[in-house]
Amino acid sequence: MASPILKFPFLSHTTSLSKPLAFYPLSLTPKPRKTLRPIHVKQQQGSIKCHAVTDLTSSNTVPSSIEDQSKGEDNDDHLVLVGPSSEEERRGEREVADYDWTEEWYPLYLTKDVPDDAPLGLTVFDKQVVLYKDGQGELRCFEDRCPHRLAKLSEGQLIDGRLECLYHGWQFEGEGNCVKIPQLPANAKIPQSACVKTYEVRESQGVVWVWMSLKSQPNINKLPWFENFARPGFKDSSAVHELPYDHSILLENLMDPAHIPISHDRTDLSAKRENAQPLRFEVTERTDRGFAGWWGGGDAQTLPNFLRFEAPCVLSNNREFIDGKGVKQYFSGLFLCRPTGQGKSMLIVRFGGTAMPQIANWIPEWFFHQRGCTVFEQDMGFLSSQNEVLMKEKVPTKKLYLNLRSSDTWVAEYRKWMDKTGHGMPYHFGHSTISLPELPAVVEHAPAGLVAGVSASFPAKGGTGTMHAPNLGNRYFRHVIHCKGCSGALKAFNTWKKALSAISLALTALAILVSGRQWKAALLVSTSLCLAGVYACSTLIQMSTTNFIRTHRRF
Repeated sequence: MASPILKFPFLSHTTSLSKPLAFYPLSLTPKPRKTLRPIHVKQQQGSIKCHAVTDLTSSNTVPSSIEDQSKGEDNDDHLVLVGPSSEEERRGEREVADYDWTEEWYPLYLTKDVPDDAPLGLTVFDKQVVLYKDGQGELRCFEDRCPHRLAKLSEGQLIDGRLECLYHGWQFEGEGNCVKIPQLPANAKIPQSACVKTYEVRESQGVVWVWMSLKSQPNINKLPWFENFARPGFKDSSAVHELPYDHSILLENLMDPAHIPISHDRTDLSAKRENAQPLRFEVTERTDRGFAGWWGGGDAQTLPNFLRFEAPCVLSNNREFIDGKGVKQYFSGLFLCRPTGQGKSMLIVRFGGTAMPQIANWIPEWFFHQRGCTVFEQDMGFLSSQNEVLMKEKVPTKKLYLNLRSSDTWVAEYRKWMDKTGHGMPYHFGHSTISLPELPAVVEHAPAGLVAGVSASFPAKGGTGTMHAPNLGNRYFRHVIHCKGCSGALKAFNTWKKALSAISLALTALAILVSGRQWKAALLVSTSLCLAGVYACSTLIQMSTTNFIRTHRRF
């Protein structure tokens, strides 16, 4: 029972708006002739309520959205589609929470995978940062921009615990102060303005978190803490994945248990398309910081799974049960998402429990990671296209989605939460509101030319050879370069492949030179075993660098 849950845990005060919002009223369906009066704001303690009033002058109904199509007298769609979750929503009112995306903790990286000897360039929304360990092993985080000529510090190197920009050799210590400029005369002082902006980072339960505000002090009370991961005997498998679609699309997917039997059919024993069924959801909590509730199979007497979403982008799925010995056991699926720009996101995924199957102790972690890559690749095609449609249509999701009560309750809750908080984000796609990016996405191209291409392929630049392209569609660049375990295993497979190839050539040469029949046979058998090892290593290398492709596709 444990293994499927580890793989798919789904089985188990007033504020002023920082920028205008596009409000799409949830009033009655619009008519061919109507007079729209201005939006009214009803101020209440702790929030702002906004609603639009419509004068209806015709009895002919013209649906303005998918949601409105379910409200006709002769239409029973409202029985199966997710509807308004409050009286305020039915009246078309909008509750706007006090929210600033920078005053949050974002998951940067797994502590175990932070490089010891190199800076690491990362992104939170449109802010680029660089993470590294100083001479005392303490984590430091700067704005990824040298104050000299704006070169990326993440392209630099570490010298005696200081971060050096590789453009002109300026060096910075942990507090962001410049301590060395090679081109400065010996009797000259370093300008006080020669410093970099610093961000506060904290390590908690194996994850590095960053506080993105440069104006306010870090709020430690907002730093996430996960009770199950602190329980005695709890073990987990953790991995980092970089994905080519928006963080909101990613979170939608992760809180959608209904897709698992279809999209991941036969990926393991827990996912079978014939088991697809209606689900039952019970929302028990809605706050300005998220929502939570229970869910399970539609015919289940009790709802065994507890889901919680908490700002800015933390999702957990928990399950408890009593084992044969009468001991309560705990299982968790934890998803820590970080927006990395328009159409991109990074995910730290952690599956664990207090009762692990014994076989898990014998299977290397890199194997579980590669299976996880397969799961994300099975979803990647349609999630990327979903992201493209949202950017193209430029309307809220209620105009586009058909959310079913029996499968999409969490998705609707998430998008409605974004209606309340989206004004405090760089951009968002809510259920009834949208705020599009002010600037187009910046695309960073790979180096051009033969020499630059070869240079970019070396391990220091994130590659292991010219066969790897710096593309988020490639499994190697999505996961392996972020994982010490998988990158170490890949290097070992390459080393063994080269060694076994050389040994097989030597054995073949010896078999040709020796005259004894028994020696020839023994050498040829040994050569065959070495070639089998070469084939096995090649297969394992391909597993780490090649994406899953559905077998029904035809090229």
